[in-house]
Amino acid sequence: MIPGKENLNKSATDQNDKLGTFALFDIEHFLRKVLRNWYWFALMAALGYGISWIYSTYYAQRIYASNLSLSISNNTASYFTPNQSINFIWGQTGNQDGLYLKKMLLSRSHNEYLVKRLDLYVNYSTKGLIKQTYLDKYDSPVLLEIDKSHLQQVNYPVTLLPRSGNRYEVVLPETGETTSLYSYEAEGFKNIPRFSRPANKIISINEWYVSPNLKFRLVKNPQPGPIILDNIILTLSTVNETVNNLVSTIGVDFDKEINTIMVISKSGFNLNGTVNFLNTSVDELEKKRLIDRNTVDKNTETYLYENLTKIRKKLDSSAALLNQMKVSEGLYDIKDRDEKALSRIKELESRKADLLTKVNSLNNIKNTLASQNLDRMISMNAAGIEDGMFSASVSELKALYVKRRELATIYTPASEPMREINRLINEARNNSTGSLRNYYSTYLNEITRIDRDISGESRSLVAYPEKERRYLDAERGYNMIEATYNSLLAKQNETQIRVATNKSDITVIDPAKNLGQGPIAPDVKKTKYSIIGGLMLLPLLILGLSEALDNRVRNIKELLQATKIPLLGVIGKNTHDNNLTVLEQPRSSISEAFRGIRANLRFLHKEDQKSKVILLTSSVGGEGKTYVSINIASVLGLSGKKTILLGMDLRKPKIFGDFKIDNKYGISNYLTGEVEMQTIINTTKIPNLHVATSGPIPPNPSELLMSDKNIEFIQELKNHYDFIIIDSPPVGLVADPFELMKYADASIYVVRHEYTEKYMLKMITEKYHNHEVQNLGLVYNDFQLKQGYGYGYGYGYGYGYGYGYFDEDKNYEEPMLIKIRNKLRKIYDKT
Repeated sequence: MIPGKENLNKSATDQNDKLGTFALFDIEHFLRKVLRNWYWFALMAALGYGISWIYSTYYAQRIYASNLSLSISNNTASYFTPNQSINFIWGQTGNQDGLYLKKMLLSRSHNEYLVKRLDLYVNYSTKGLIKQTYLDKYDSPVLLEIDKSHLQQVNYPVTLLPRSGNRYEVVLPETGETTSLYSYEAEGFKNIPRFSRPANKIISINEWYVSPNLKFRLVKNPQPGPIILDNIILTLSTVNETVNNLVSTIGVDFDKEINTIMVISKSGFNLNGTVNFLNTSVDELEKKRLIDRNTVDKNTETYLYENLTKIRKKLDSSAALLNQMKVSEGLYDIKDRDEKALSRIKELESRKADLLTKVNSLNNIKNTLASQNLDRMISMNAAGIEDGMFSASVSELKALYVKRRELATIYTPASEPMREINRLINEARNNSTGSLRNYYSTYLNEITRIDRDISGESRSLVAYPEKERRYLDAERGYNMIEATYNSLLAKQNETQIRVATNKSDITVIDPAKNLGQGPIAPDVKKTKYSIIGGLMLLPLLILGLSEALDNRVRNIKELLQATKIPLLGVIGKNTHDNNLTVLEQPRSSISEAFRGIRANLRFLHKEDQKSKVILLTSSVGGEGKTYVSINIASVLGLSGKKTILLGMDLRKPKIFGDFKIDNKYGISNYLTGEVEMQTIINTTKIPNLHVATSGPIPPNPSELLMSDKNIEFIQELKNHYDFIIIDSPPVGLVADPFELMKYADASIYVVRHEYTEKYMLKMITEKYHNHEVQNLGLVYNDFQLKQGYGYGYGYGYGYGYGYGYFDEDKNYEEPMLIKIRNKLRKIYDKT
């Protein structure tokens, strides 16, 4: 095989496969269609703007947000406010105090307290003609105070209508009463007997409204807003529902540069409501943090006081015993005392007394951990320890106990969440007791060493008489108790100073304020553009879908690229009432287009031929094949060429009507031998143009057209006429034209603008490029320019519009865009 030949063959095959194949989507025509239908986009834009305006004005519920920033002190050290430098037992690092504070802000207990204190389970709103707007409680002229001992119906909107004299009419819903009512004391539902809908009632300020499902009174708002309301809608919610909704609207973040600064945000339907909540929430948190910080120190102060009381009694008893020995035995002074050994023993026993005090403190802490009553925990300072890890573990343990109490209200003891929280509690407790064991070991080892040193120093005292040894032992006991007392007294003084100087570790930097902040949601501008864009997209999608599904030929450039068949001419839209355009409108642009086709025909056949046979066909009926045949024959006849038009579409005769010829006898009669040739040839208004009509529809048109007599008929006509124009059947319906093309000198294939299906051109294109059809040319029929947008083809049509060159110019009106362009040009030329 010759190298490269295989690739050449493959390339030729691919090229042939592409012949007759059109693009799936004509982007150029699509854009023109979009421009022609601009008014739909304008209409959709206006409609979208109207819808977005109505949505924004009457339906969009604005959501507002306010922020508060605070700083957390770095010197926090408490079980309940863990130090920032330590790690939590779960391995977390960084701003642990901030993380703990964040948990508190988002905790159920904290927010439940706020819900109850601020009565956030009461929802205020007002309704206009269309839209219901949520209110802050202080925007309402009156506040709702419920009787918590009375069962209340929740999610039951009660409307207050202002009446004269500070009175309000209570209007209940027409339906919706239920026997399942909510208890704000038990925070649960209870059932009551059925009852009828309570009647509407007018009540005064501070007057109780009582019904089976409600009990409340209205209290005058001490800070009424400036808004005058036509109605106030009050709706109660359960505490649990309110807390859950509340927590979902709170956000806590840390400053990126200084992680001890927290930014707390709250979103809601009312700006004043978010401001009041944030300031109150942080204010309560400050108080709670101060209480938590003082709790441990006060517990420690109480513990030290109790121990000091006990030690004081022992100290007094020991002092009395020592004095008694001095008086009764006269031991005021012991001669030859080893003062150095006694001083060393006193120092060691003083250190031992301090260690024993710390061990007792550790025992207290250990017992408190075991009791799970962490609110009674004393400070690790009492044990002489500064351990952030232990403080963090105790703090985490307390949080886990709170979490377990919350889960216990939802889950059974054997459930997976309860098992998991118990596992975490055991882990935290083990971590805490593990730290204590290390300190126990250190202290006990130190005490053992001190006992050993005391024992060594005490050997020198063995030589003393028994009475003196007993005195020295009593003196040592007194000194040890005194050292313990002094150690506890010093720790008590430290604790009292901490209690006196303690303050909250939270400092508010920027409180929440109503500065007229705009809503954060919904994004009205984005919604407006989305609605407008979505509606404008509808006509775009419809036009795009119609373009994709429409398989008709509408682009001359694409037609030539796909078929690669020569174009003889472009025929405009026929507005005449018959097909005799060239004959009856000789100065029209369409007539000029047919003259252009006549001139281009010479490229399809040899000039030296005595007579030329030109066959016209198309894909299907309705594409203007007969119309083109008549006018090509007419323009040839008018040019002085002797021409005959043959109506060989025997299945659908047409030509006779336009020339007003009797179709009683025609080609079908001649081919069957019924009449002579002269009988079927008819003259026309054009002296050089004759017409032979189809005649009656025969039962076997294909056989007649393919018969030898028909071939002889065409050959005979060539002796008498310069041009023979054959109006043949469509090739997409029957195969007759392909047989007749063998005897034609040139063939014309008529394609109608926005009518001919693209796939129909596949067969004729393949036959042309496979050389099965010779001397073939295209005529593009019924082409019309829309809105002044042309295709750039000047095949005798469309060039003269507006210049007074053709008959149609007297009725020509420039498109709007062309008018605007011309006016702008005139203005530019003047300047």
